[in-house]
Amino acid sequence: MFKHNTLYQPSLAEAGIIAIVTIALLSFLIIGTGWVPHIGIVFVMIGLLLYGRLRDVSYDAMQQAMAKTLMSSVGAVYLFFFIGLLVTALIVSGAMPSLIYYGTELMSPKWFYVSVFLITSIIGISLGSSLTTVATLGAAFMGIGEAFGASAAITAGAVVSGAFLGDKMSPLSDTTSISASIVGIDLFEHIRNMMRTTVPAFILCCAAYAGLSLMGDASQADISKIDAFREALAQTQLVHAYSLIPFAILIALAIFRIPAVMAIIYTSITAMVIAHFTGIGDFTQYGSYFFGGFKPNAEWAPDVVRMLSRGGLESMFFTLTIVLLAVSMGGLLFALGVIPRLLAALANWLSNGRRATVAVASTSILVNVLIGEQYLSILLSGETYKPVYDKLNLARKHLSRTLEDAGTVINPLVPWSVCGVFIAQQLGVSVLAYLPFAFFCYLSVIITLLLPGKENPTQQP
Repeated sequence: MFKHNTLYQPSLAEAGIIAIVTIALLSFLIIGTGWVPHIGIVFVMIGLLLYGRLRDVSYDAMQQAMAKTLMSSVGAVYLFFFIGLLVTALIVSGAMPSLIYYGTELMSPKWFYVSVFLITSIIGISLGSSLTTVATLGAAFMGIGEAFGASAAITAGAVVSGAFLGDKMSPLSDTTSISASIVGIDLFEHIRNMMRTTVPAFILCCAAYAGLSLMGDASQADISKIDAFREALAQTQLVHAYSLIPFAILIALAIFRIPAVMAIIYTSITAMVIAHFTGIGDFTQYGSYFFGGFKPNAEWAPDVVRMLSRGGLESMFFTLTIVLLAVSMGGLLFALGVIPRLLAALANWLSNGRRATVAVASTSILVNVLIGEQYLSILLSGETYKPVYDKLNLARKHLSRTLEDAGTVINPLVPWSVCGVFIAQQLGVSVLAYLPFAFFCYLSVIITLLLPGKENPTQQP
């Protein structure tokens, strides 16, 4: 159960001012000036530390609060490390180049965007990890889209929509299980209830991506360029039908509910066994690849070199450092009483199911924007509003659904968030570029807020 301790009790006005200044400063430094998110967060942390000292809060106490909050993201840190290894293994074994090669043969440019959305949704549900889906299948689709002449922003938006639909609806997903457990309901009852918002959002996304597919550049793709790209891939000697085995292993392990990190380890081992037979690189080079990413042959086609130059632990450092900084910033906002005071004010405003839904959604979005961490968004909002739902005699399953609709799927839309930074780095598209096309992420929130009052029956599940 998620708990937080406050070191200072600000007034509502004071907490509101601090929150507004935090958001404004982050927005200006990251979006307005174009600085990397790390610097913006560091400056905000400096401001919060000075504010804490001004309010006579000791530095040691604030440091302990930051360290305690960091423990909530240890799982994500490990996951990022292993994803970096997995991406390298999938490239060296030929799995990713082969998927791109056969994908450009099987997928129709006319229906490209909707195909990307549908396939990433299915694979996302199978894997239960949005970040794994983005780093593997998503990266492959970006390569296919480049061959088709498709918009990188729309392709990335379709990948994000599908990956986070899968993350939201998969029984294997951490966010799905956390949302159900934090409010104390059955996992599959939680998933069934999410269909109320997910199905309409899914249908609208299909229509939107189908329309963009017919209108977009991909439908006018130059087939000769696609053939030339596929030939360049084939010349790398990385393309083999058997190289797709690691993807099959990864999906199979997910179906059997193997933990994400262990599934990634088993898949990486399988991929490296296959790599041994492809003849690309040798054992002495693998260590370099696993740390610094795969280094393609300079004689390969430039498009292929650019697409396959990825993976490795080093590629995760940018994301990992922002996770540590963002969560530390969140710890300060908790410890200094800013977020708890705002939540207390919201709780006093609640009197019915409609207001409860709006409050949960607003809180989840606020925590995502202030902290950039979806787990904390779910945990904090769930713990805060569970007694409120009980007091109003509202079914808790609607609380868990709103946590997902406004917590899980909003995180990739925040430029300085854990998911936003990771996705932008893996797909090579900025958050602000793909945000308008990540339809599922904001349709989920809109539909949740538009549901009629009867969607919140006054009975416990």
